[in-house]
Amino acid sequence: MFESKRTKLFTILAAFLVADAVIAEMIGGKLIQIGPFTMSMGILPWPLVFLVTDVINEYYGKKGVRRISFLAAGMVIYSFFILLISMSVKASSISPVNDQQYSAVFGQSMWIIVGSIVAFLASQLVDVVVFWYIRSRTGNKLIWLRATGSTVVSQLIDTFIVAGIAFWLPGKVSFMNYINMASTGYIAKLIIAILVTPLIYLGHSMIHKYLGDSESLTIIKETAEKELEG
Repeated sequence: MFESKRTKLFTILAAFLVADAVIAEMIGGKLIQIGPFTMSMGILPWPLVFLVTDVINEYYGKKGVRRISFLAAGMVIYSFFILLISMSVKASSISPVNDQQYSAVFGQSMWIIVGSIVAFLASQLVDVVVFWYIRSRTGNKLIWLRATGSTVVSQLIDTFIVAGIAFWLPGKVSFMNYINMASTGYIAKLIIAILVTPLIYLGHSMIHKYLGDSESLTIIKETAEKELEG
């Protein structure tokens, strides 16, 4: 029964992370203005990505994060090919969305997908290293520090790679606008990471209730021993 619940939990977490990764690609082509700053709408799903990644790190270790990260990247690549095929099919004369409109939206998403695959994998792999480095120094205490600390480093990589490949390299924005947009997006992600800190503790509390305190603590302990000994 314990293994069944643990598997179900991993499946739920994986589903949320994969869904958010794909959604971010689909909506990322829209730029929004907040005061003097410009950022991609793709930032919207990231709070849950932060939360899910940290929970997976805590309960399933590096292997769990890597497994879901590669799964998410695979689904993003799958989305890329579906979009490619869909844009090659001519729209009907009665379609409310013509080919030009369709390509304007999803064609830009394809550039974001290319950047995101590289950025997502790089940032997630860095995230687990930083997370467990902090965990090795703080023990089971200071959940917020290892969660936020790993986000600070990983999202610096993610944000600048995505914005560079999706907007600057194809000539969609100037270099200065790229730096402005990436910097703003990074700052926004850091603010979000800080704001969702209480949700990290809420997530741990919910998992403890689902698995039971004893089982939950056992998983955390076994995962930590495995990761820190390795």
